[in-house]
Amino acid sequence: MCNTSISFQFSEVMQGYISFEMTNYQQGYQQGKEHNRKIALHLHITVDDIDAFIASKQYLATMTGHIESPELGGKCPIESGYFNLFSHTADLNRRQMRYRVFFKNPEGESFTLSGHKDIQNNIGLDLWSDTTTLYSNIFSGQIQAEQEASTPLLAAGIIRITLTDFIKQLNTLSSNAVTRTERIKTISKFGKLFAGNVWDIYKPHLMPKINDFQREIPLHTTQGVKEAEISIHPFHTKDQLAESLLRFKRAECDDVVVLIHGLTTSSDMFIMPEHYNLVQYLLDHHYTDVWTLDYRMSNRFNYNLRRNQHNLDDIALFDYPAAFKTIREQVGADKRIHVICHCLGSVSFMMSLFAKQVGNIHSVIANSVALTPRISTWSKVKLTAGPFLCDYALGIKYLNPYWRRESGWSMGKLLSWGVSLFHKECNVPECHMLSFMWGSGCPALYKHENLHDVTHQRSGDLYGGVSVNYYRHIKKMVSTNNTAVKFKPKQEKYHKLPNDYFQYAAEIKTPVLFITGEENHVFNDSNIECYQRLKRISPKQHELHVFPNYGHQDIFMGKNVHQDIFPRLLAFLNKHH
Repeated sequence: MCNTSISFQFSEVMQGYISFEMTNYQQGYQQGKEHNRKIALHLHITVDDIDAFIASKQYLATMTGHIESPELGGKCPIESGYFNLFSHTADLNRRQMRYRVFFKNPEGESFTLSGHKDIQNNIGLDLWSDTTTLYSNIFSGQIQAEQEASTPLLAAGIIRITLTDFIKQLNTLSSNAVTRTERIKTISKFGKLFAGNVWDIYKPHLMPKINDFQREIPLHTTQGVKEAEISIHPFHTKDQLAESLLRFKRAECDDVVVLIHGLTTSSDMFIMPEHYNLVQYLLDHHYTDVWTLDYRMSNRFNYNLRRNQHNLDDIALFDYPAAFKTIREQVGADKRIHVICHCLGSVSFMMSLFAKQVGNIHSVIANSVALTPRISTWSKVKLTAGPFLCDYALGIKYLNPYWRRESGWSMGKLLSWGVSLFHKECNVPECHMLSFMWGSGCPALYKHENLHDVTHQRSGDLYGGVSVNYYRHIKKMVSTNNTAVKFKPKQEKYHKLPNDYFQYAAEIKTPVLFITGEENHVFNDSNIECYQRLKRISPKQHELHVFPNYGHQDIFMGKNVHQDIFPRLLAFLNKHH
């Protein structure tokens, strides 16, 4: 029986820069360009059967060719590789073009290039940049997608198709069809598929209908933690706020771990029952005395649902000394305390530690941001205009991701509805508001595909309302060379705190593991910057790890974090056990 399948081929040339020091795509590109670390991809992409390719909806093709990089050894032939055209993601209006290339250099060393193009209709004219920009990571050895998060990164950068190379690429479209008419028909099929997907993504979209939400997981539940004695430890700060600690104890342990949430979240983010959460993971891996702290940023406290003047200095000065005093009273003075902190919990705790307000901390794991907040241009605009508009123009006392589901009518509900007009990536309005409140992206806080659906649906429970005054403090830090500084240096009550929180950095001997997601759209490369600054002060004291395919919040709340993230955290804790 003769083979009637008709193939389709084209060639693609991309050029860019990579860095072996940076782990962020943009920073890798910039440093690679400064040091002239060029890389070029010469790919020949083949679709064996155009009809089967279109029918499969996976749009999977194979590739051959070579990669040119003086840093990797010169001309490196591709052993095998595959290309996914318009691969679906968990976002309603986002696709990805995914590349996975296995190649060897002339010395026989194996490498993997893992790249993707994000195809999403964001604000502005981004069709050309989306379809021609390949965000690339390079690993030693042959690495599959599921292995990336736990594999050390060799290099990172950005590779692009130039206009000249794109024109040449159009001339390489070909087919093995016998007749000219069949060849034209085959190329037309591919063109129609490509254009149809592009139109589907970039055409005007109506705002998606709000999803129906029915609570599946109890609010503030502790059912995600098994085989532990759970106790509540309330305490008061010196500025007269009630706060609390949750203790999860399975057995006596010389190493106590304290977990600190970020702004608008709570202890809930560490004890979620829908996945293997961090508290349960630590208990199961010999850290049998784990605490979670709910300080003044927690959504468990209703005093956040009114306008207030709290800032990060208040947390550094009042919350952490009182919290760790309470913990020491329970565990004793001889236990080693390790801290894992996130987002503005990380910023404020590091401020407290580096201002010498808390001490005797054995190790710290800080996620996303610490003493050097760095944000996107759009986030700077929101930090500048948002607090004024909320407090003085709109009369909004706090920002709440749950607004659109509230009954009745309010200015907050109107704002939430307006935000959803620009966020068509999903039908969860809480997710839209979170992207508006923090970061820049659709979504901003995480990658949808990293979350269980139930986690995504219950965003209104996991994140809460918050006053905008914290934003003013972050804006001041960003404007002060991206450095943690005192918000109101002339106020007497803050006299114990340094104006610049790097003042005592050389004296702080606590080792810190700085972690962040490669696709962090909230605090971008903040922890990379903090690690580099502290490395110049204490060269061998701290560590850095960047997780590919993760963002800001999904590092703790993702469905596969027990495989992708937690083993690295455990390794650091064990090192300082």
